[in-house]
Amino acid sequence: MSMPSLGLAPLTPFPLDVLMGRILHEWDTRSRIFDLPTARFWSPDPAVDLSFSFLGRKAATPIGPAAGPHSQMAQNIILAWLGGARLFELKTVQVLDDLVINRPCIDMQTIGYNIEWSQELTVTASLEEYVKAWMAVHLLRQWEPLREHIGADPGPHVFDMSVGYDLAGISTDKVAAFIDGLKDATGVIERLRPLIPEPFRGMADLDFAPRIADTVTLSTFHGCPPEEIDQITRHLMTRHEVDVIVKLNPTLLGFDGVDEILHGDLGYDEVVLRKEAFAADLQFDQALDLIVGLQDFAARQDRRFGIKLTNTLVVANHKGFMPDDPMYLSGPPLHVLATGVLDKLMAALPGALATDGGLIQVSFSAGVNKENVSETIGMGVVPATICSDLLKPGGYGRLEPTLRRLSEDLKASTCFDLDSWRSHRADLALRSGHRHPVAAHLEEVRKAEAYRKEGNLKLPREVDHTLQMWGCVACNFCVTVCPNDAFFRLPTPEGSGLDGRQQYLLFAELCNECGNCMVFCPEEGDPAIIKPKLYLDRDRFEAVSGQAFLVEGRGENLRVTSKAGWETEIPLLTDLLRAREGLPLG
Repeated sequence: MSMPSLGLAPLTPFPLDVLMGRILHEWDTRSRIFDLPTARFWSPDPAVDLSFSFLGRKAATPIGPAAGPHSQMAQNIILAWLGGARLFELKTVQVLDDLVINRPCIDMQTIGYNIEWSQELTVTASLEEYVKAWMAVHLLRQWEPLREHIGADPGPHVFDMSVGYDLAGISTDKVAAFIDGLKDATGVIERLRPLIPEPFRGMADLDFAPRIADTVTLSTFHGCPPEEIDQITRHLMTRHEVDVIVKLNPTLLGFDGVDEILHGDLGYDEVVLRKEAFAADLQFDQALDLIVGLQDFAARQDRRFGIKLTNTLVVANHKGFMPDDPMYLSGPPLHVLATGVLDKLMAALPGALATDGGLIQVSFSAGVNKENVSETIGMGVVPATICSDLLKPGGYGRLEPTLRRLSEDLKASTCFDLDSWRSHRADLALRSGHRHPVAAHLEEVRKAEAYRKEGNLKLPREVDHTLQMWGCVACNFCVTVCPNDAFFRLPTPEGSGLDGRQQYLLFAELCNECGNCMVFCPEEGDPAIIKPKLYLDRDRFEAVSGQAFLVEGRGENLRVTSKAGWETEIPLLTDLLRAREGLPLG
């Protein structure tokens, strides 16, 4: 399946007033925000300080979404913030902003694979979306109805830009304007300010800090030469005066090292490595020179520098579910590989990395979840950003239990901040005969079933039934696994003649047909294609073909128009959207 060739962008973000209207409607009718229940809102435990410093900027918790499907649109970021994320690695932006990414592009059936790799909005739309999210979060911080659910002080948060993928693109005026626009977003803020609706209107004069982000996590193509990575980092530090994290690849372990872990220890024999990817990628000795040289350059420029472990792993497409070859591996096996890279770097650079008392911050993103977050943070890495786990059933609702586990583990060890927790984990590692917590964690995860193939064989549950437009098993998976919160549900009105207690509908403009809902739907079929596809924008509605419904107006003034051949569904849809909870927009 691929996106229809209509010359349309795959996503159409909601304007700020519509976005905030959706928040208000869901809160008034169901005490939820973007379908996230209040039980999954993060409220800090005053007994534990989970804050950390990200390149000198304080964030209240050490987790957040990785640059990916959960940090591209405003509602993504709002949902992650409600769940407790306080470090947001924004979706990677590059100069090419009219990409065609084949669909489906995400496969979380077992461990995690993807073929999507860059922003799907234009560069200017990405800038506005991040500013919109920044403003929305600040409005919600001040909104009285949330206080009992998120606490009086949710703590500071940090937006971290991610740009790629080569010096030529990053040096263009387009990408430069994006970076400069997030460093000073005054113009966009003032343009969006009049769209703040009631009852937030009383906060329209809120002093939204115009400096939204002044750090960059650099993502480069697999195979990018070390000298180009060096030049890009120096360019960002000097031209844009930002601090930089450089994302590294698991190929630093070498082909034999990855093969030993992936196939030998973990048993993923079906995963085919590509030797050419290792040969073309940054070599370990080159990485050491790069890290040392960039830290020295950063210090001379009065800037901060760090590394991120790791990017995904390039593998051959052995499954055939997604259309492209190669694909990129993530999830549990990547966690082991990334930990292995960190252990190897610490041995080669004693005292240089923050995990070993040095100045070079180490950010981590590889298979982080509730079960391993405490051990991961205990290695001294911060932040630990998350992607694969949020694509499982529960979605953004998995963040709050993850933070709760971290808090509980700290308290159980009489540790009340992250520094004391790291010291505690270091003591445990030494007592068990390991050099440091990284080595101890690596030994553990290389043997643990949770990371091995046999621990990840369970497939999503299935029922022997073909998915229909109306009625289904009402598992709610399509709602929670969608990174864009494009799905919503409404109770079936009495006397409607519709099957099922809930009906599931799709805001088509927020759906990029990634395929994740199809993977987890127990019934046979693709919810993104079969469930009613609602459009709010007339131009986009008129440009598409097939099943589609244009929704205009609200309440009794609500009007539904359909594409030819779908007229018989209009009365059912109109009655459903006019019922008690109605269309979830203010």
